[in-house]
Formats: sequence, C-alpha cells, structure tokens
Amino acid sequence: AMTYADYRSMVEDSAVRTAVAEFRDAEGALAAVALIDRLDDGFSAVYTFYDPSRGKESLGTWSILWLVEECRRQGLPYVYLGYWIEESPKMAYKARFPALERLTGKGWAAFAPSR
Repeated sequence: AMTYADYRSMVEDSAVRTAVAEFRDAEGALAAVALIDRLDDGFSAVYTFYDPSRGKESLGTWSILWLVEECRRQGLPYVYLGYWIEESPKMAYKARFPALERLTGKGWAAFAPSR
C-alpha cells in the first residue's frame, strides 16, 4: 500500500507539470482524484483513485472523459492513458476508448485490443 509520503512524492517530485484533479458529487463530497501530468501536447493520466463505495459509478472512465474535454478546451491533441495490462480487470476500461494507439519500437501505432 502507498503511504501519504508516497502520494505526495508522486505530485511534488516530478520533472513535469503535475496536477491533482478532484471530482466531487453534488453535495461536495470527494468522489475521485486523478493525478495528471501536463505535457506539451496533452495530458497523461498517471493515477486515479476513488471512494471504493462508489465503484459502480465508473469514475475512472469519467475522469478520462473529463481529460478529453480538458484537452479540447486547451487545444491539446492527446490524452495518454498510461500503461495497460490486458489481464487486469481494473484496467479494462481503457480498452473501451476508440482510436487507441500504443508506443512501439517504431513509434506510435494503431491498437485494437482483443476484448
């Protein structure tokens, strides 16, 4: 398990512009948090976590959709979803996004994961 110091280090000890996005419900209760890196050409979704009691609300997917909209608002072309492990159920939501690409030894290439 990560400690408070581990999380703090992820935000403060970074060579890139890192930000924390908080997502709250209508009553103001914290529902999810996304750690994001601002790159020259977009945002990178580093780590997202949420209240476990809200697991059925698809907050990971919602945070990515928010990043897509934030990129559009700022005129940035890319959202980087980070690494993906096909066998990990917690990462399955990433494969549901269209127009996926992955970085190979020859550069970026279109990617269609098996579902």
